[in-house]
Amino acid sequence: MQQIMETDVGISEYIGFDVPKIEGIIKQRFTDFLVFEVDLDSQVIHLKSLGMPSSSKKGADAPAAAGEPDGVLPEEPESSDTKEITAPTPAAEQPSEPTAADPPQEATQQAGPSEPSAEIPQEDEPWPERFTEALKPFLAEDAITRLKDLYLEGPEPPLTFVSDSGWGGRQAKAADGSADAAETPLPEPVQQEEPETKGRGKRGRDRGRGGRGGRGGRGGGRGGRPGAREDHRKVLSDPIASKETRTGLHQVIRDLFGGKLDTETDTTAGPSDEGSRIAIKWSKRGGGGRGRGRGGARGGRTEGGGGGERAGYPPYIHFTLQKTNRDTQDALAYLSRTLHCNVKDLSVAGTKDKRGVTVQRVSLRRGNKTVEDVWKMANGLNGRRTMEDALTQRGERGVRVADFNYRKASLELGMLKGNAFVITLRNVRVDSMDTLDRAMNVIKTKGFINYYGMQRFGTASIPTHSIGLALLKGDWHKAVNLILRNRPGEHPDVVTARNAWLVEKDLDKALELMPRRVVAERCILESYKKQNGDTRNAMGALSTIPRNLRLMYVHAYQSYVWNAIVSDRIRMHGADKPVAGDLVFDEASPSKAEGGEDDSEVALEAAEGEVSLEDKVANEENAKDSGRSGKRSRKAWEAPKVKTLTEADLDNYSIFDVIMPLPGKDVDFPGGALGERYKEFLRRDGLDPENFVRKQKDYTLGGSYRKILHLPKELSWQVLRYTDPDVPLAQSDEDKLLGFPPPATVEDGKFLALQINLQLGTAAYATMALREVTKTETSSHYQTSLTQASEDQKYRTTDGAEEETTE
Repeated sequence: MQQIMETDVGISEYIGFDVPKIEGIIKQRFTDFLVFEVDLDSQVIHLKSLGMPSSSKKGADAPAAAGEPDGVLPEEPESSDTKEITAPTPAAEQPSEPTAADPPQEATQQAGPSEPSAEIPQEDEPWPERFTEALKPFLAEDAITRLKDLYLEGPEPPLTFVSDSGWGGRQAKAADGSADAAETPLPEPVQQEEPETKGRGKRGRDRGRGGRGGRGGRGGGRGGRPGAREDHRKVLSDPIASKETRTGLHQVIRDLFGGKLDTETDTTAGPSDEGSRIAIKWSKRGGGGRGRGRGGARGGRTEGGGGGERAGYPPYIHFTLQKTNRDTQDALAYLSRTLHCNVKDLSVAGTKDKRGVTVQRVSLRRGNKTVEDVWKMANGLNGRRTMEDALTQRGERGVRVADFNYRKASLELGMLKGNAFVITLRNVRVDSMDTLDRAMNVIKTKGFINYYGMQRFGTASIPTHSIGLALLKGDWHKAVNLILRNRPGEHPDVVTARNAWLVEKDLDKALELMPRRVVAERCILESYKKQNGDTRNAMGALSTIPRNLRLMYVHAYQSYVWNAIVSDRIRMHGADKPVAGDLVFDEASPSKAEGGEDDSEVALEAAEGEVSLEDKVANEENAKDSGRSGKRSRKAWEAPKVKTLTEADLDNYSIFDVIMPLPGKDVDFPGGALGERYKEFLRRDGLDPENFVRKQKDYTLGGSYRKILHLPKELSWQVLRYTDPDVPLAQSDEDKLLGFPPPATVEDGKFLALQINLQLGTAAYATMALREVTKTETSSHYQTSLTQASEDQKYRTTDGAEEETTE
């Protein structure tokens, strides 16, 4: 049982095959691999300030959102693509309690001595003119007017009878958010809510009687508040014949109102030749959160006397996370413990590599927490550390958070444009600087083969794609055996647990010993336990594994086939120009975006890059379980139209237009000999290339397309010299802000390092770009062996030894 290598997963070719090999070690130190998320506005995310934020009063200054250039603030509101639009209202015009028209207040980052505060772009009206302009292509003028009235009325219908006082009978809030004693007191509510039990709230009691967003409860109202009135208000569009236009209307409502308003096809009028009408109404979730009451807290509970959205702040807090040597899910789990929240209340746009220092935005469904609360808890200001510690020392356990903002919606998988990297290759050996420049210019001008990297296939001797193939063939017992089998190099606890089952056949002992993080194995063993030890129903046992993890196995097989066939394509035709039989996106295709796939594959591609399969699964599972559909902000997917090139087409396309399908029922195969090779490859694995429909629908492959080459958006490089491998050659954002000494190179250093700055789109692997330079195996076990054998290790010192940051 040996570790898998690149050739085992179809990775074999190079573009610059005529450029000599450049030896170098990837990720020798954490700071040798810096990753910075690129947001939807194409801004690279960096830590900007480590100081404690403050929740500003109306109209107060606030910091630029992460990704905006320091000290440069846009005049216009942020792009609606980010779903972070806010609409403050002057304090004098505030309703007495938060409504849809309330101003979400922003956070002010209290800068350090040399860091001034900045101002968030604000809008002075609850219904800015841009709302009207955005809706004009979809709604008639009178419908826009009715929608404006509906929005300004707020999420509760106007009062017609005395009930629980509605908005009109509530106490006005003073400027500090407290109730004004001079105002009329609140009438007695229809039904008093029971006091909350400390630490537990009312979640259990609210269910089944209007809790969790009012679903199925007696009250029938929003947020599960007893006695809440049913809302029949809605605004109907004119009949819309075009599906694309209807989809656009759904999309613009989501973007403008952040989940506060829902859209659905109106069925009351029956079918019409003119098209369907779209009904717009207040969301039963009451403002974008899952099952949230009007105040943003679950089940309509009131926390701290002010509801979940204390003092009218929006329901989410966004912040920048820098993590060092931690999986994304590991870092989020640590934050959930530190912030005393459910890990499912935290979400990200994409997962990042473990071994490295990575920076990205995170959103928190905050409940009753303010930005000050979150900053203090995340920095250990609860007795463990002092304010001075937080501002002068690195974050605990390799985690640092900064740059806080209140926001109206959470982040979702896919809400990014890619990642920027600063990568340092150590102990570089090359015959000449000319060879090094030639290798780098190949990537800059010709790109690199867009292989799925080794992370896609796991790190064990049993690659995930082999499990995926067993699932596609319906060989359930083989799939189970592959999942449960021993793998070299695993943690001793996992080895002991596996042997308890495989050797001793002791199911109870195996379950007791198996760590919770080993998800698939535990699911299978727990299924056997429910069947009193009967192992015959392998398909049933597999079905208990989270769907997304099972699909990851299947997608890994698709990736393996894609890698192998692209390698064949490069061997047959080179990587310089398209040939007859190649596939390209048709110009008339409704969806030319790379990675147009079903829900699970979209989420997978959004999280792609230098990350483990298990980490991506956990991130998507959290997004799904917390009510964030990975597709909420996407149009309904339509299979893109593709074109098979003929000789006459070749002058109209470049090699960067050429795509290769991932196998499935909704894709076309290339033409000519390559297409036949593709089908033969699948037949050899026991699959029918003409039929990917399965009785078990989870394993029915839709397929997708991926460009065979990837050209970096930006690329530059420099050569450095060093002697001590423990001395960092790049610096993290946190260390810069803490004022730590910058990296120091040695002009006459004994060893050569190559530092590369590049920016890649989503779904591209930086290690595959580096592979084109080094022409060396990129699997983690191989790179580890290179580090251990490297000559520079003889010159290590203890002064600069890298801190381990795992728990």
